[in-house]
Amino acid sequence: MAEVKDHLEIKFRLNDGSDIGPKSFPDATTVAALKETVVSQWPKEKENGPKTVKDVRLISAGRILENNKTVGDCRSPVSNLSDAVTTMHVLIQPQVTDKAEKKTKKKPKGDLKQNNCVCLCFGRRL
Repeated sequence: MAEVKDHLEIKFRLNDGSDIGPKSFPDATTVAALKETVVSQWPKEKENGPKTVKDVRLISAGRILENNKTVGDCRSPVSNLSDAVTTMHVLIQPQVTDKAEKKTKKKPKGDLKQNNCVCLCFGRRL
């Protein structure tokens, strides 16, 4: 049985379609603790794994989950069914390093300004 009193059975779906889990978590478990589980149980043979909890984003029922929320806060009506396993999708977003940030902030050449849009519509009035 997937749900035992105040527990929720959760599996984490990775971007290649493989899963971590399912594993049972108490309702009081925070999303930050779920992310720690993902980092610690990330398959060693997979490349581009998360290095820290900050690299992980969890999505459940179409919402990105906040670290301070609990498993109980994230429950959906479907998770109340017996033998239901909740699937949370895992996104890995590596933190931007100082070197990478400096490369993306290049100064424009000359007097050209970036992110300015000039739209001109030429038409004939009837």
